[in-house]
Order: sequence, then C-alpha cells, then structure tokens
Amino acid sequence: MSPSRGIHRLATATAAATYVLLFVGGLVTSTGSGLAVPDWPLSFGRVFPPMVGGVLFEHGHRLVAAAVGCLTLLLALWIAIAEPRPMVRVTGLLALFAVVLQGVLGGITVLYKLPLAVSVTHACLAQAFFCLTVVLAIVTGPGWATPPGRTASEESALVLLAGTTTAVVFGQLVLGALMRHMGAGLAIPDFPLAFGRVLPPLATPAVTIHFAHRVGAVAVILAVGATVVHVLRHRPEHTRAAVLAATLVLVQISLGASVIWTRRTVVPTTAHLAVGAALLATCVALTLHAARLGLRRRIHPAPIGFRREVPA
Repeated sequence: MSPSRGIHRLATATAAATYVLLFVGGLVTSTGSGLAVPDWPLSFGRVFPPMVGGVLFEHGHRLVAAAVGCLTLLLALWIAIAEPRPMVRVTGLLALFAVVLQGVLGGITVLYKLPLAVSVTHACLAQAFFCLTVVLAIVTGPGWATPPGRTASEESALVLLAGTTTAVVFGQLVLGALMRHMGAGLAIPDFPLAFGRVLPPLATPAVTIHFAHRVGAVAVILAVGATVVHVLRHRPEHTRAAVLAATLVLVQISLGASVIWTRRTVVPTTAHLAVGAALLATCVALTLHAARLGLRRRIHPAPIGFRREVPA
C-alpha cells in the first residue's frame, strides 16, 4: 500500500472517529453527565473507573477522545514525513494542535465545574476540528488530484455561495452550543410558534438565545436552499453533495422540533447535534471541491506561458 493511500485511509478513519466523538460528547450533555467524573485527567483517581450511571457517558467520552487524539497524532506525523504538499502538512499540524487544545479545554471544563465560556468554546472547537479531519480526508484522497473540468472563475460563484453557507451553518452551531450549555433548550417551550406568537418577548437571555437559534435555522434553510438551487442549475457535478445538504437540513428541522415536543429527551437532542455536524462537514466538502482549482493553482503555480494542472 502506497503512503498516500495509507494516509488517506488513516485520515478517513480519524474523521469517522471524530464524528463518533461528537456524538458521544452530545450524549454527555444530553444526559447531564458533564460532572459525573469530578477529576481530570484521571477518573476518581483511576484510569478506568466503574462504568455506571453518568460515568459511562463521561468516561466513555474521555476514552473516545483519547483514541481520536492518538489517531490525530499518528496522522500528523505521517503527513509531516510523507506528504510533499505544504498546505496539507500545515493542516495536519493544525489538526494536531486543535485536538491537544480540545483536550485541555475538556479538562478545564471539568476542573472549573462547567464554566459557560469554556464549555461553549470546547463545543465549537470540536466542530472546527471535525472539519479539519474532513478536509484532510478529502485532500489526501485519489480524486483530489483529478483535474476539474471548469476554470477557477467559473467556480468562483459556487465557492462564495458554499463558503457563505458554511459560515452560516457554523454560526448556527455556535448558537446551538451556547443554548445547550446555558440550559436554554426549553426556554421557549412550544414550536413552531414561540409562546404562541411569531415574535416572543425577549425577556431573558435564555429566551433571546433560544429565539436567535430559531432565526439562525431560517438563515441556514435559505443559505442551503440557495446553494442547492445554484448547483442544480449550474454545477450538476456537485449535485450529490447539494442534495445531501438539503436532506440533512430537513432532518435537522424535524429533530429540532422533536427536541421541543419531547421535552429534550436524549435521542433527538443528541441526534440534533450530530446531524448539525454532518451538515457542516457537507458544506465544507462542497466548498473545498468548488475551490479546488484555485487552491491547486495557488499552491503549484505554472510558469508564465505554460499551463498545467498539478495536484494540490
């Protein structure tokens, strides 16, 4: 097996493991198990405590996080040694830095009893790190070196639109993390209306953040919808990713409603977080593929008077 194929497989495994970690992390907050283990880095002074009650979720989260950390370290080292592309090496090192910082933030979250700012930062960095692993899985894949059939200028509109959509989705995930860690998930107890109204009284920070998250959902729907329409009209080669994004948005809306209707039961609440991460990763992948030609040319510019396509 060639080094490039091995790196791609490891990057894909790391991205998959990170997605599992996001889901398990969601279980920790959904079950209120964030302080089930009060010490860090050990658990009740032990490496492996009895896995009962909330300890199962909290310590299980730590075990998956340790596995992801090891995979990321191995991936970053392999990329640094065997990968010739500077941007890929930088991305690998950035992923390693992110996972180390994420572990430190996780420890601070426990030791300082779930401070809001640290908990929200921990949640947002988790999504950003997941995106880094997805990027590594894409750019190390065999399909990345295939020259795209369009020019960079032809792809610029989709790059702008998909990039904006990615930013909107990430902003919505930030609002979701803030709402989740503020305990504002049921600050507005009805859906689709809010206290029986379209515009609720923004009497408390919890209600304000919750309503902002609902407004953010509308922004995500519009952004993804615009991207899908553009792809279907002008970029049919990206149809699969666009349809996946639209499908995830529909699922996410249903899950968001069920979170309210079921009074934040564990399964829909955790699935809501996981599907949000999948939507973000899909938008990142679409943006990356649309920007591929421009990235390739910036990394490997061809000499004047000589046009060639060189893998990024």
